[in-house]
Amino acid sequence: MTRAAVLAIDGGNSKTEVALAAADGTVLACVQVGGFTPHLDGMAGAVSVAGQGVALIRAELGLAADEPLAELLAAYVAGADFPVEVEALTAEFAARGWAERTIVDNDSFALMRSGTSRPWGVAVVCGAGMNCVGIAPDGRHARFPAIGTVSGDWGGGPGIGETAHWFAVRAEDGRGAPTVLRKAVAEYFGCASMAELVESIHFGRIADDRFGELAPLVFEVAGLGDEVALSIVERLADEVCAFAFAAMGRLDLMDAEVEVVLGGGVLRARQPLLTAGIERRFAARAPKAVLTLTTDRPIQGAVLLGLDELARR
Repeated sequence: MTRAAVLAIDGGNSKTEVALAAADGTVLACVQVGGFTPHLDGMAGAVSVAGQGVALIRAELGLAADEPLAELLAAYVAGADFPVEVEALTAEFAARGWAERTIVDNDSFALMRSGTSRPWGVAVVCGAGMNCVGIAPDGRHARFPAIGTVSGDWGGGPGIGETAHWFAVRAEDGRGAPTVLRKAVAEYFGCASMAELVESIHFGRIADDRFGELAPLVFEVAGLGDEVALSIVERLADEVCAFAFAAMGRLDLMDAEVEVVLGGGVLRARQPLLTAGIERRFAARAPKAVLTLTTDRPIQGAVLLGLDELARR
């Protein structure tokens, strides 16, 4: 078998996909393995998870274990947020000898490329967290650390749910405005009141990492016209657009016909109130932008980014 052009890796916290592609974009093999979690497994451990996928592809195609698979390894992975992390991960991937050349960057770029018709654009991810990346036609990049509250982030399923819980507690004890969330949040966790829920979380009977489960409930309550739930949805629309507009501004794309890809579980759910809020803000500030809710898998974007890189040589 002729050596492939691109060994592409999309490494997310929940799963890692590995694909081998020919120069014309034909995918020769694609497999899925466990999550890419360098914050838990260390960089070597996370890359070893990707290595499980590489081994599966070798076995599927009958390829030798001691030869490079492709001309270029294009890895777009979680945990590549700061330059020092990108550098360290690049060295770790390159040391495996899977390809002649290696490029590594954040997995949000793969999402962006999977939903664009060209090698530049902007992507906003809203799933377990929030992130945004952008590439200008001249190759300039815009990115954010996107590591949570410490880097100025709010949103994603956990942020939505935690905020709903906060409002529900305050509605019950008199510090906040009345909201249907007071009853809905407590009942979701099988509690008679928010006070009971707070006590259950405090004593570990209910894990506080379950707040992300509340996101669909918030949208449901907002759909009933509840002002507090609506305010959470509006805040999320603000955050999505704040990320996108910041990236577009830094890349001089506010007046361009730029493709803006929306991805991640919260945005893929196509909640009407959230979608309408985002569209309204874009119509007011960046009317030439083209909003796209991608349904393609990010691994497709990783393959395309690898082919884009080879085409520039």
